[in-house]
Amino acid sequence: MDFFYSITGFFITGGAFMYPILIVFAVGTAIAVERFLTLNSVTHQNQSMWNKLQPALNEGDFDRAREMTSGDQSTVSQLLGMGLAVQGAVRRREDIEIAMEESMMEIIPRLEKRTPYVALASSIATLLGLLGTIMGLIQAFTAVANANPAEKADLLSASISVAMNTTAFGLMVAIPLLVVHTVLTAKTGSIVDSLEMASVKALNVISRKAKRQVEVQA
Repeated sequence: MDFFYSITGFFITGGAFMYPILIVFAVGTAIAVERFLTLNSVTHQNQSMWNKLQPALNEGDFDRAREMTSGDQSTVSQLLGMGLAVQGAVRRREDIEIAMEESMMEIIPRLEKRTPYVALASSIATLLGLLGTIMGLIQAFTAVANANPAEKADLLSASISVAMNTTAFGLMVAIPLLVVHTVLTAKTGSIVDSLEMASVKALNVISRKAKRQVEVQA
């Protein structure tokens, strides 16, 4: 209970700037949670779909692979589905690769969507904390200028202590949000890397299949 009262006292004595920092923290946390859940879902969907697609690709059964990707909403299905659609019409590896790159350019912005706002929230929390401290110091020195000389030292030290609360709270909000942003960025990069690996593997299988068909015809 004493901990709760100390936290409440810390927040109240921090001044008006504590409330905007709290709002920034709430918004940043909401975005971070939504992105974390979304990226986790994308990772699991991609892994599950790739486990189903890989045997069909390795067997060279591209018709079955196309059928599987057409009815699935995972990003790996969207990526490979674009390449497999082109594969049915052309044999050049470059054309299939370009189609997959085009699909990747559509997928990456969706994966990175709103993640930069978490870092922005971290920066805003830090700046609001500093601004609150500066405003508090201005008020403190103004009050000290009109105070009794015998009370100036005590009044100044107490006012500065209160003013520093906003900087402390801003950093308490900013540091976790910055860490979470790094985690989300790494998770997004991991998904992009896995998609690129899947596209390369699919391209290699398609190229080997086309090469064998040419050799048979020859």
